[in-house]
Amino acid sequence: MGVSNFASVCSKTPLPLCSILKSSTHLILSNSTLIHDFDPKHLNVGILPRCYARSVDLANTVIFGVGNAFINIGALGVILIIIYNIRQKYTAIGRSEYQYFFQLTLLLIIFTLVVDCGVSPPGSGSYPYFVAIQIGLAGSCCWTLLINGFLGFNLWEDGTMKSMLLVRGFSALGFIANFLASILTFKSWIEDHGVANINTTGMFVVVYVVNCIILFIYTICQLLVSLFIVRNFWVTSAIALGVFFFVMGQICVYALSTQICEGVKHYIDGLFFGSLCNVFTLMMLYKIWDMTTDDDLEFSVSVNKDGNVVYDNSFR
Repeated sequence: MGVSNFASVCSKTPLPLCSILKSSTHLILSNSTLIHDFDPKHLNVGILPRCYARSVDLANTVIFGVGNAFINIGALGVILIIIYNIRQKYTAIGRSEYQYFFQLTLLLIIFTLVVDCGVSPPGSGSYPYFVAIQIGLAGSCCWTLLINGFLGFNLWEDGTMKSMLLVRGFSALGFIANFLASILTFKSWIEDHGVANINTTGMFVVVYVVNCIILFIYTICQLLVSLFIVRNFWVTSAIALGVFFFVMGQICVYALSTQICEGVKHYIDGLFFGSLCNVFTLMMLYKIWDMTTDDDLEFSVSVNKDGNVVYDNSFR
């Protein structure tokens, strides 16, 4: 795949951004042949994949990606439970920072539902902006993890105003960088429908390369914490499991989507299993933090029957 052309990727998987990007390379679905000199001058949608999940007409409303929608709706419940559990660990290291991260993921899933289910349909004027916001929130989550990855080294005091400003500042920078890289790429489509080929190099570097490097740094930091600070191999196993689910999700989305879609008669596609793997990855992120902070409590905290927080300085 050329960096400046998403045609090969978009022909295999129904990414939201593929409904916006244009390319001179298009796939003819009837005979599965490629045309490399296609002129999308009057085409109001982007690159169509070879196979994608069928839509459902419910109460005169078309809903796209129903299977993927169910996974994301379930993910909302999972994230809410995780946030509740984080709030119960009153003195754990990184409590506020990780709570902020999962609140961002909650917002990301909501915008994913808006984009994937057709609340803002492809081809509409608002669709490129919703996709750019979704990409921006995904980048914001990655940049937040970058800061959270260093919490285990005690480089600064967690939960303080300084720490939260650092986390929120980097998340804002991540959102702005990814949002601008996306919307400026889509801008030529928005302003000039006659463009024949959109250069996506900047978006590819920011959205894929930079975020991938950030996730790699976070993984290395967690491995160092698990091996040399907490010395807990269960944490290392959870990290390996989280990496496994994340990689499998990317493979399902970018490599196996067409095979999955054709194998189940268009009922689901690679995004279904990609979203499912992402939920498991988020669960592993919570479990990693939960295990590394389990012994960090210097006193126990409980809530009495009147709803007041009670602190006990005696060690358990």
